[in-house]
Amino acid sequence: MPTAVLRAIRSMPWAILPEWLPTIEAIALRALDAPAVAARLADGHADRYAGALGAIANMGQRLEGTRTATWRAGVAAIPILGPILPRATLMSEISGGCSLDVAAADLRAAQASTGVERILLVIDSPGGVTTDVAAFAALVASSPKPVTAYVSGQGCSAAYWIASQASEIVVAPTALVGSIGVALSTSVQEAPDQSGRRSIEITSSGAPSKRPDLSTEEAQAEVRATVLDVIEREFVADVAKGRKTTASAVLSDFGRGGVLVGRAAVKAGMADRIDSLDNTLARLGRGKPSAASIRPTAEDLPPPETLADPPEPVASVPPVMAGPLARVLADYDLDLRRRRARS
Repeated sequence: MPTAVLRAIRSMPWAILPEWLPTIEAIALRALDAPAVAARLADGHADRYAGALGAIANMGQRLEGTRTATWRAGVAAIPILGPILPRATLMSEISGGCSLDVAAADLRAAQASTGVERILLVIDSPGGVTTDVAAFAALVASSPKPVTAYVSGQGCSAAYWIASQASEIVVAPTALVGSIGVALSTSVQEAPDQSGRRSIEITSSGAPSKRPDLSTEEAQAEVRATVLDVIEREFVADVAKGRKTTASAVLSDFGRGGVLVGRAAVKAGMADRIDSLDNTLARLGRGKPSAASIRPTAEDLPPPETLADPPEPVASVPPVMAGPLARVLADYDLDLRRRRARS
């Protein structure tokens, strides 16, 4: 059992949709039959990611000096897809998703490229680890070139933290945005393990909080106050600054930890407009200004039927962009089918 990976997962605060953290833990434990894994297999996210990656791959040529970005007509597109992790490590190979070190390198390359005038972040992510998210968000906010965030499926939690720092946020009609907040997963041993042993850790007298007993409400309250709430305040402050509003408005109007869909997100001020990815790419390629200073009301938005159809998923996606999560879940699905056929 890869307990070291599970300990790493549970040692970090996460800004992610609630259903995804159990999925990542189950994948780390190779728990193929876990309900969380089955739910992710059935939710269609792999097809969405493939469609977004295909659209990016088809929009032009690979931007020189990047691993995932493509470029056409002065617009560089960078994918932010799947669970967000700080860097490409063993954990990212297990749980898949977007590595911020790769995304940051590609963003810097796009910012430095003389052929790039605008940058498009194509986002479909439930969020992820909070480590380095604030730094990446700051890189977006300080970009010398306009950055548009396009949310095709999910722009949640850590992903919304990033999107909120763009010059504008464009969402698909059914896109989910929000889930502002921070969580920590843990487990408490209530009985000896299978070998009859129970681990006990003793800390020095001056460090009572080094190994808090998270089975107690007091320890949970301390972790909430000293870790989770502190990160949440940074999260909310960045969102408020990026969306040109107040922290109190973010807390009261931006979903209160939940998500808003498409038009509701625009009406609440969480996004700027509804459109398709194709239309957004075309608009940016024509040099149209961002909507940072133009916040349409829900009544100003075009009805869904006037929007162009989203791009069809393509059969071939560049290997570097394919992402391990879809492969892992596909392998798990195949393994489950084989096991069920034998039973």
